[in-house]
Amino acid sequence: MTFEEIVKDIKAKKFKAIYFLNGEEPFFIDRITDLIEREVLPEEEKAFNQTVLYGNDISMTTVTDTARRFPMMSQYQVVVVKEAQNIKDFDNLLPYIDHFQPTTVLLLAYKNKKADKRKNVFKKLSSSPNCVYFESNKLYDNKIPDWIISYCKSKSYSITPKAAGILAESLGTNLSRIANEIDKLSLLIPAGGEIKEQLVEEHTGISKDFNTFELQAAIIQKDFLKANRIINYFEANPKSNPMVLTIATLFKYFLNLLTYHYQKKSTPNTQEIARLLGINAFFMKDYLEGAKSYNAMKCATIISLLREYDMKSKGVGNANIPEGELLKELVFKIMH
Repeated sequence: MTFEEIVKDIKAKKFKAIYFLNGEEPFFIDRITDLIEREVLPEEEKAFNQTVLYGNDISMTTVTDTARRFPMMSQYQVVVVKEAQNIKDFDNLLPYIDHFQPTTVLLLAYKNKKADKRKNVFKKLSSSPNCVYFESNKLYDNKIPDWIISYCKSKSYSITPKAAGILAESLGTNLSRIANEIDKLSLLIPAGGEIKEQLVEEHTGISKDFNTFELQAAIIQKDFLKANRIINYFEANPKSNPMVLTIATLFKYFLNLLTYHYQKKSTPNTQEIARLLGINAFFMKDYLEGAKSYNAMKCATIISLLREYDMKSKGVGNANIPEGELLKELVFKIMH
């Protein structure tokens, strides 16, 4: 089941006997856990019928013994096991999977790692019709802007693609951090409103004018003055704008642009090209414009330059040249 399907069923009061949540992205695991804790029992029944256990402190035998209890004056009892990846005797869950307590909702939050499906207990969990087996995978950085747009939509407001791109570039792939920032921004707009770049700048400390997103735009447009202003800002604020992240963003763009050059004849549909590149169709204008200034051969040269300066920024073949000077040199070579 997908995250959205699980959430929909829980809100519709369609519960499974066991929820096994595992994977490297804690955000989705935490959200499902919170939802189970909030939705299964009414507030007045939680004191006697909702138990939270921690994997560091217990054995699986303790978990199953707790799960086999009957609820007190309630339809269900809820047993939530956090940090379940730390339980040593996980195999002792096997008998419970086949002979579960139907009045118990048992949730196991197995965070920051994937369960080994070669082991019988995890194989059984993944195949049991009475269990929700959910694998929470980290999102690739090129998927983050679309996730931000989707997250905002789920909260009944919207965000401009550019504002989503700025947040994604500045906050990385930590979904919990991104969601927290978006939730704070949503308090500043009316119901059903839109988060714009100006709001992001005013309330997060992320500049809408001086970021890698805008540097990339200046390079695409061959706007030398704007590019130098942004590089000067980066030089004055190195902690907020590390060169390694700037190079990574530009590398991804020019690699995609090179792919675009080779795909545009065989795949003329813009939406299909965007899907192949793994980007939101809104950003295709950057590739249509960039293709006018940087042909395939130039893109290949730029990719080579980016690799060279990535090594220099890490001290390889660099005679103590500051990052600001390296970036100026790199951007000059890209744009000429």
